[in-house]
Amino acid sequence: MLTLHRVRGVRLVPDGEPAAGHAVLVDGGRIAAIGPYEELLAAYSDRARVREWDGVLTPGRAEPDGAALLEAVYHPDPREAGELGSEPIGGAALAALDMTEARWGASARRGLQRLLALGTTALTGPFTRPAVRTAVQRSGLAEVPGGRPRALTVGGAADFAVFAEDGSCLVTVLAGRLVHRRR
Repeated sequence: MLTLHRVRGVRLVPDGEPAAGHAVLVDGGRIAAIGPYEELLAAYSDRARVREWDGVLTPGRAEPDGAALLEAVYHPDPREAGELGSEPIGGAALAALDMTEARWGASARRGLQRLLALGTTALTGPFTRPAVRTAVQRSGLAEVPGGRPRALTVGGAADFAVFAEDGSCLVTVLAGRLVHRRR
């Protein structure tokens, strides 16, 4: 199904100027078109659903410290909040925890959820822990060297985020799928 993402503007590269009034048309996991919203709506209104976001659509954030955030820090389960708190744990406090592969995998999934909520669409590895590597592969986040997200291009992967005026992430999309939406 085609989805037309209507936003305040589209930024093709992370630090580029947003093109006001533009929109992005997604077909499956790929970007099918980028251009003025009115033109895309006229061409695809009978086949596309429209999602409206009050922000600027960009390639999203790239996390250059992905391996450190997921393999050297524990992201507590909400059920552990009373004992461990809700903030990530590293250093000596991490060494005191019994970290099995299963626990590393669960921590990585929670850490990935935090990254998606920040508009992260790419991260840098390598990931040496098998459970963490599996969690990253299943998340759909692109693993890129140097921590630079791909530019938005027609035919390219539909990996992007929409950011509000205050810089907070409204929505994160990976391979055309909505993977985070601010409540």
